[in-house]
Amino acid sequence: MEDDGYEGPALLIVEDRNEFTIRARLTGGFQPLDGRYRWYGRLEAHEELTRLVGDRSAGVVLRTDEGSATGRITEPDLWNRYRIEGVSVPPFRVPFSLAEAEEAEGADPPVS
Repeated sequence: MEDDGYEGPALLIVEDRNEFTIRARLTGGFQPLDGRYRWYGRLEAHEELTRLVGDRSAGVVLRTDEGSATGRITEPDLWNRYRIEGVSVPPFRVPFSLAEAEEAEGADPPVS
């Protein structure tokens, strides 16, 4: 089940030394079977990133204006957009209460 997401600019740090400003589309959800939050998405094609990484996977840090998280890029598609995935706190805001979730969706919070 998809709970939330992010689409916008991000800073991608590959193998602790190479930085790329890139656009990311991310989503995620809590997995009740293992009790972890898993987030994933795609990064826009970036020529320098493709030259550096090629078809292999790499450890990364992804930073957005909403947060930062470690993850892994894998599986570039036919358009050289890398898949990114991570476990635990994502690099975007996740609502933790019903009121926050409703606020994020633009609904009026419940009246107490």
